[in-house]
Amino acid sequence: MADQMSETTRISDPTTSDGGPLDDASASDAASDAAASDAGSDAAASLHPYRDRFDRYDRMPPKGRDRADILDEMRAMRADEESRWADGFASGSVYHGDPDHIAFLNEAYAINSQANPLHADLWPSVVKFEAEIVAMTADMVGGGPDGVETVCGSVSSGGTDSILLAMKVYRDRGRLNGITQPNLVVATSAHAAFEKACQYFAMELRKVPVAADGRADVEAMIAAVDDSTIALVGSAPCFPTGLIDPIEELAAAAAARGIGFHTDCCLGGFLLPWAERLGYPVPPFDFRVPGVTSISCDTHKYGYAAKGTSVVLYRTPELRHLQYYTTASWAGGLYYSPTFAGSRPGALSAACWAAMVSLGEEGYLDAASQILETAAAVKAGVALIDGLEVVGDPLWNVAIRSTDPEVNIYAVLEQMGHRRWSLNGLLDPPSLHLCTTLRHTADGVVERFLADLGASVDAVRSDPDQADGLIPVYGLASMAETQDLVAGGLLSYVDGLYEV
Repeated sequence: MADQMSETTRISDPTTSDGGPLDDASASDAASDAAASDAGSDAAASLHPYRDRFDRYDRMPPKGRDRADILDEMRAMRADEESRWADGFASGSVYHGDPDHIAFLNEAYAINSQANPLHADLWPSVVKFEAEIVAMTADMVGGGPDGVETVCGSVSSGGTDSILLAMKVYRDRGRLNGITQPNLVVATSAHAAFEKACQYFAMELRKVPVAADGRADVEAMIAAVDDSTIALVGSAPCFPTGLIDPIEELAAAAAARGIGFHTDCCLGGFLLPWAERLGYPVPPFDFRVPGVTSISCDTHKYGYAAKGTSVVLYRTPELRHLQYYTTASWAGGLYYSPTFAGSRPGALSAACWAAMVSLGEEGYLDAASQILETAAAVKAGVALIDGLEVVGDPLWNVAIRSTDPEVNIYAVLEQMGHRRWSLNGLLDPPSLHLCTTLRHTADGVVERFLADLGASVDAVRSDPDQADGLIPVYGLASMAETQDLVAGGLLSYVDGLYEV
């Protein structure tokens, strides 16, 4: 156990770190720093292709523009952007994308465009929508009349929001139990949102390396727990490799210690229940597992809602109460908000509800069947490409790594980008992944992906020293001693998002 503990990465509350600069005395360090910064700046510049094509505004125009012209400009941008995802070149990103489905959600949004859940008296329709979204989602993952009836939750703005809300709940419950320096134990494969929660809420994050099979290491995670641990986390599945952690064992360990256990089901919440019904091997992950105390499920992924909604669920109302904010002492009157935001777009909740009830169980089962069969074809095709292999045996989020020292997987990723593919590069293990969606189930998409992947491998073998694009940045990010340099480059990238 001591050896396992020594490998655990502990990330403290950033307000207590020294924040000192890295030693950049060597020429190699300076070069690495410049490479990371330049890459961040170059990537940010690529996000502004319309600078020379359309008018730019760094202040309000003296007179308003014609509405028709504004809409024409937006349509022109959409025409430039949508073919890439619509034709199946993107990993994840757009999970449904059928034009009729999009038009239906747009109409649902338009009907409810003025609705604000903060004013429940004005828009009781949104109260209905959100209550039913939560109830339907809970029923799907082991709550409801046929499961754990006390399961309850809220609609949030996305997966990160759902995770942050749940981690705030556990931090506050820890405070009630006398924990003043809380820590959270996760596997290194857990979503970055858990680290974000620890930064926001002044908690220590304990990141434990995964086991040899790529899933959370139960014994090592238990060894990282102490009297100040507020919760354990498991993923179903994890974002990088699509593998499902041993939820039953982790949740049992959490329950035995009287702490929370969160199943991050943002990616799998609207696929795993249907995959199980279709006969795929799905290990227990939801509220049917006694120790699971909260779950996050993204409606805007495989729930096929418009972007901007997710659901966070709790085993008991007492946990959900720790999420709420209420005050009876504000000069402005009585005030409450169930989630972080005050005013929220009720139209997004309306569109989410519309997506769920229009598809129904039959629609979700059909979509899951198509996606899982498509992912199986991708895995089979990758197995035939010399020098590549799939990481583990994921159901639909397929991570691919190199087995040949002459094939740099990040160079393969760059080559796929030259062929219009927008894929995710992963650091641990070094790999890329395709998150399979309904866009990839269209005729010819899998065949095109596999052909381009094979051609990309051949291109890398013919020039193994290529180092353009983000190839060197991924190399720096894979080494602990240069990760801070890459983080600095990311700051330049994010700054670039807000340049006019």
